[in-house]
Amino acid sequence: MKRNFQQRNTQQRRHGIMQLLQQKGEVSVEQLVQLFETSEVTIRKDLTALESNGFLLRRYGGAILMPQDLMDESQDENLSKQKLSIAKAAAERIRDHHRIIIDSGSTTAALIKQLNSKQGLVVMTNSLSVASELRSLENEPTLLMTGGTWDTRSESFQGKVAEQVLRSYDFDQLFIGADGIDLARGTTTFNELVELSRVMAEVSREVIVMVESQKIGRKMPNLELNWQQIDVLVTDDLLSEKDKAVIERHNIEVIIAK
Repeated sequence: MKRNFQQRNTQQRRHGIMQLLQQKGEVSVEQLVQLFETSEVTIRKDLTALESNGFLLRRYGGAILMPQDLMDESQDENLSKQKLSIAKAAAERIRDHHRIIIDSGSTTAALIKQLNSKQGLVVMTNSLSVASELRSLENEPTLLMTGGTWDTRSESFQGKVAEQVLRSYDFDQLFIGADGIDLARGTTTFNELVELSRVMAEVSREVIVMVESQKIGRKMPNLELNWQQIDVLVTDDLLSEKDKAVIERHNIEVIIAK
């Protein structure tokens, strides 16, 4: 009986959080602790659960309502086809015996199934799901993990330990996604943990960004990689000629996946 009450209480509180977010667009942990008369730990668990279900995005000290275009995107059936075409085009850059990094993310994860024809690969990742899929490949690439501190928001390892591990290697290529592309600055993200991405770029001879065209022009709060750190951008054939020209002016090779 007590457990059922707790479950009901949790559901009511999370429903209340979403109502507040829809009214204000942004809430702080401190606000929610006072409003629901509970602990910071409980509120942070609520926010993590709501974020994992796609309702909000965590920010330092609180959360914001999930932008409508991101919610619509998660329901777009064509997105998986875009990711697959991008992954196929990106995989053509990989040669046998290359040492590569695959960052966490759904677009970069689509690359894994394209690796079965490559021999002697060494693959580093900070993602458990990427690592698990790599282990299922028949050609059995050598798998390296960054280790570090597990971040529930990005579902990846982050932090100083991960950075130190990366700096002890050098790689031919980094394959990395983006939440958005600021045409003036580079890749952008809602996640404030961007340092590991920059270290990944630092230790790689070629940095390849894999991103769907609808994310190009989308400016997020945090700059992840600036154009000077990027060599190649792989996207789908819905990219406009105007945006393509702007990106190429930053000395970026743009690959259009058909």
